[in-house]
Amino acid sequence: MSSQVFHDKTPQGLSKRRYLVALAAVAVAGAVSAALYVTTMAPPPGAMHMAENGTPAATSGRPVTEIKPISCTPLPDIPGKAVTVAIVDFPPDAYTPRHHHPGNVTAFVLKGTLKSQLAGEPPMTYSQGESWFEPKGAIHLFAENASKTEPASLLAMFVADENCGPLTVFLPDDHDGHSR
Repeated sequence: MSSQVFHDKTPQGLSKRRYLVALAAVAVAGAVSAALYVTTMAPPPGAMHMAENGTPAATSGRPVTEIKPISCTPLPDIPGKAVTVAIVDFPPDAYTPRHHHPGNVTAFVLKGTLKSQLAGEPPMTYSQGESWFEPKGAIHLFAENASKTEPASLLAMFVADENCGPLTVFLPDDHDGHSR
């Protein structure tokens, strides 16, 4: 599902109003988080490299992506759900292999240019200021920095279970592109 087209779909069990309120909360949290990120350069204590999760990127010879969780806030009007905000840094030529996320994700490119592809969609290129949406369970075939010389980064906003657990679940290369 691309960010360029808004379909009149809401997650099961949520009214359109509650869904839009949750999206607005995510947008506000994202804007605040992006401002905080720009003003601080030290990675937060929870920063982790994708390779630390035993991903194939660690063995591909390409630089790995670093996820820097910023916050995880329960949504008081949607029991059991939370908004997690993270910065994802892509060194030059960095690559993230096939994966999915435990909740809905909106990604906003803070700097650089990223290539990305969701299962069933064509590969897309996103530059600073552009965004995309990944519904819960969507298979993200890859994400990579389009530049071999310049870093890129994005702001990722997850709406998922309140436990603020793993943000990315890696899949084997032979996974057929359907959520399991």
